[in-house]
Amino acid sequence: MNLNKNRSVKLGVLGLLVAVMATVALLAFGQEVFARQPAMLEFDVAEDMNRFIFDQDVVYEDGYPADGSSFITRGYIYPAGTLTDSNGVNPDGSPEFPEKVIGEWICQGYMINDAGHATEGVWVFSTQFFQFGNENGAETLVTTGYELADIGEAISRAITGGTGEYNDARGESEQTLLGLNASEGVNLRVKIMPNR
Repeated sequence: MNLNKNRSVKLGVLGLLVAVMATVALLAFGQEVFARQPAMLEFDVAEDMNRFIFDQDVVYEDGYPADGSSFITRGYIYPAGTLTDSNGVNPDGSPEFPEKVIGEWICQGYMINDAGHATEGVWVFSTQFFQFGNENGAETLVTTGYELADIGEAISRAITGGTGEYNDARGESEQTLLGLNASEGVNLRVKIMPNR
């Protein structure tokens, strides 16, 4: 009888040790995952309107893109606070501050609603690709959602993925239209707020 009791105590202690070790391992794994999650990131985007290409068959009479016109465009990523409402790209499409460029921005999607005539509200549905650094595909983020024509008003967009440091990125981004630069492209302030 004492033998069975000793065996039960030993099994109980062993079970407790296994549970403690499993808890420690899970906590360590959780800290590692948390440490890998990117922190909030904020930056500015200046579109080079010289590289804005849209569907010429879906336009208003004045030639501006109409509802349903597909497009692709590109621009420069700068540190947050670099841009005002109207700087960042020279009229010829070159970056105004080449030494401050931290990446490339590519945006594709559709003009919607009032599209090229919009002065407020949702005017674009897009996917945006943010390439940080010079190595293609190494450090990227992707967002999708609506864009507003309202200057100074933020809108939320979904983070749909990324590569490198951002390979597990999910959550929300926030985009604010600052104004139009010298190339007539948009200037944006972007905040990336990944889930942890």
